[in-house]
Amino acid sequence: MIIKITLLVLFFACMIGVGLYSQSKVKSVNDFVLGGRGVGPWLTAFAYGTSYFSAVVFVGYAGQFGYKYGLSATWIGIGNAIIGSLLAWIILGRRTRVMTKKLSSSTMPDFFGKRFNSNALRITASAITFIFMIPYTASVYNGLSRLFGMAFDIPYVACVIAMAVLTGLYVTLGGYMATAITDFIQGIIMLFGIVAVVVAVLNGQGGFYEAVFKLAELESDVSLTMGQKGVFTSFFGPDLPNLVGVVILTSLGTWGLPQMVHKFYAIKDEKSIKTGTIISTFFAIVISGGCYFLGGFGRLFDTPAIYDVNGKIVYDAIVPSMLSTLPDILIGIVIVLVLSASMSTLSSLVLTSSSTLTLDLIKGNIVKDMNEKKQLLCMRIFLVVFIVISVVIAMDPPTFIAQLMGISWGALAGAFLAPFMYGLYWKGVTKAAVWASFACGVGITVANMFIKFIASPINAGAIAMIAGLIVVPIVSWITPKMKKETVEGIFECFEEKVLVSKKKSIEEE
Repeated sequence: MIIKITLLVLFFACMIGVGLYSQSKVKSVNDFVLGGRGVGPWLTAFAYGTSYFSAVVFVGYAGQFGYKYGLSATWIGIGNAIIGSLLAWIILGRRTRVMTKKLSSSTMPDFFGKRFNSNALRITASAITFIFMIPYTASVYNGLSRLFGMAFDIPYVACVIAMAVLTGLYVTLGGYMATAITDFIQGIIMLFGIVAVVVAVLNGQGGFYEAVFKLAELESDVSLTMGQKGVFTSFFGPDLPNLVGVVILTSLGTWGLPQMVHKFYAIKDEKSIKTGTIISTFFAIVISGGCYFLGGFGRLFDTPAIYDVNGKIVYDAIVPSMLSTLPDILIGIVIVLVLSASMSTLSSLVLTSSSTLTLDLIKGNIVKDMNEKKQLLCMRIFLVVFIVISVVIAMDPPTFIAQLMGISWGALAGAFLAPFMYGLYWKGVTKAAVWASFACGVGITVANMFIKFIASPINAGAIAMIAGLIVVPIVSWITPKMKKETVEGIFECFEEKVLVSKKKSIEEE
């Protein structure tokens, strides 16, 4: 217990120290929200990765999908690395940085408002962001608190409040730069921690080969694969269609999440984007691949601890059960690992929510004359408000972690992914198409919460994203286009001439 508490105290002290250090660098709204658009590749890449992977992945998703799909759940981690990180940086990174600077846009709702010349789109996007960030935040609290309960026997409520207070403190002090620096520190902890945990858990099962052999002996659900053995160690596992749905939601979903895309707004320069792409992809392979690979052995820990009083399996208890037998020093590392992952995600969520409410909803709409000092104060107030609301919901979370996250990602990415990506590349996207995507993403997700026409919220979220990618071009082709001069003025940012060295470009004589 002394070891575990010591590690936590050192971690908390480090985070608060970063917040105090970063406070001196916040001179404007641009500094608070974007770090002055001067954040380097390592900080940006780690900020992207740590915002991506939290206790939701480590505890909720790895436990649930590792138990369901066995070692084939590792495909989710591979998808996260290739689609959610590598392709996201290649396709969105540079164009997002260039166009958002041209538009002087600092949030995703602000991008929609300026790119499509519509204040109504900006206000609506801001409301969607704030509302559907809340269940995601609640899922982060839930996942972390389960591990704290296992390691310290601390009440769930105390865990949630302590985490909320600490996160709120350093984000309120230092804004984006504080989150970027702490994300880098937390990312280093996560990289070493996940490797140590995977090795320790497999050694506890007699090593990798012995663990795989035990897993291969287990039978699957008769309704899926007629109960044959070896399915949990097979290439595509027992349920490929639903596995694909999870890969789509958790990988493609990052392309439309405001707190993820926001990282591209703040990156420093061209070189930083190229370097950040490599770092972010490597980070995702290790963290996400490691989490789902570890979760794939979840059935080897099928003990009474993972069932409720009615005999129903509690997926969120699987990973804590796997870790409960580790030595104290490793449990301490795991706690700091998951705390790092969760706080980095939480800080990104609350910063995104408070900034979009202040800049896209309050400023210019409710408060007409709002100087920078008032904007900073308002954002800090909303940071606290958002944390309080999410804590209240987290006190009594309505469902499993994975389902909470599926609802949040489905609505946000379903609404935003298609118009944002098309808006970066295609001049023909119309306002009506953006409205259609908003209605489609939120409509499918919310309707499915009540009618449940799609059994899994995860699959519903994946379908909402794919639907948006289809709806936006169709509606754009049949609805009135934006003024040509307005669109040309926006896209001219990609035609501006710049001087580069021969090392970067070889021109014709």
